[in-house]
Amino acid sequence: MLPDSRLQEIENRLVAARTRLILDKPFLGALALRLPLIAADASWCSGTHTDARSFFYNPEYIEKLQFEQVQFVLSAEAMHCALSHFNRRGHRDPARWELACEYAVNLILFDEGLTPPPEAMLFEDYRDMTAEEIYPLLEITQQEETQQTGDVGEQPAPPASGRRRDDASQASFDSGLADAPLPLGESEKDLLQQQWQQRLAGAAQQALQAGKMSEGMARLIELMLQPKLPWRAVLARFMNGIARDDYSYARPSSRRGDPAIFPSLRSAQIDVVVAVDVSGSIDREELDEFMVEIDALKAQVRARVTLLTCDSEITGDSPWIFEAWERCHTPPQVSGGGGTDFTPVFDWVDQRDRAPDLLIYFTDAEGRFPPNEPAYPSLWLVKGNGDIPWGQRIQLN
Repeated sequence: MLPDSRLQEIENRLVAARTRLILDKPFLGALALRLPLIAADASWCSGTHTDARSFFYNPEYIEKLQFEQVQFVLSAEAMHCALSHFNRRGHRDPARWELACEYAVNLILFDEGLTPPPEAMLFEDYRDMTAEEIYPLLEITQQEETQQTGDVGEQPAPPASGRRRDDASQASFDSGLADAPLPLGESEKDLLQQQWQQRLAGAAQQALQAGKMSEGMARLIELMLQPKLPWRAVLARFMNGIARDDYSYARPSSRRGDPAIFPSLRSAQIDVVVAVDVSGSIDREELDEFMVEIDALKAQVRARVTLLTCDSEITGDSPWIFEAWERCHTPPQVSGGGGTDFTPVFDWVDQRDRAPDLLIYFTDAEGRFPPNEPAYPSLWLVKGNGDIPWGQRIQLN
């Protein structure tokens, strides 16, 4: 066990690094300030860890880091909290989920100009991706995971850092340092997520007022603070909003024998074009799930659906047309895999006899857009952080 004087020096080093963060990176500093510093036993914490309530650290690990690297690990644990990684895992494997979270956060901080510690995992291919998007790309076994290579320094990615796994031992230690915290309950996770959302908004406001908010971080924060409505609910609300239901006062047949004219509800069929980006960003499972939702919604609003698949051009097997009474499903074979250009879909629509009532595009929004917005409504279901120049955007993840 380290002597008390040495432990105090290490804690002072953390406090100094956090203070410097507040001055230089007020957004990250404000978040890090929300986590009390707790020295942890090396038996369960080889580096750093957070349970969304405190910042746990191995004193000997912190002692070996450079001052700038201490700022990085403080910021990393704070960002895991701000991004609610502790409440987004669902049924995913804990170890793989933690690894995905590490990849997502480390690149964010690297782009902010912070200096990562030697073991930090940086993989250029995961830039601008969420932990949910990175997770399925990781190999299942830890051995395969650690063999990934990164463009930063061209060094193999090292094993996962010392953040505690969810199944870490809860045993007591005689070191005098903190034991592993108890797992969070579901209600506690939800409460902490709400608190961190408020802290995220407050920290962003402070940084903007100080004029020390990078453009990339501002976009990330805007995405995180968007209302977290399920995309299915948003899509249903939008499609129901364009459904043409109206009352008819047409004279009924004289054979009814009743001279009175009562209003009756009539629903006109709507025409919907659905385009899917098949350049490689959307996998088959996601496409199947998406088509199930479209099928359920089109039955509610009496929609005729024309399905197009497109990468840099509309694929040769498009279009597929599903009438209002037909089941809408994923075609057995969907080709694609080239670059991404959204223009061919809108050009195809312009060549039709009439404009659709709605065009829905399922994509990661990383591609070339038409220069002008069409006259008909366009709805973009976006997987990832891509921006759209016009139309309405629904976040898928």
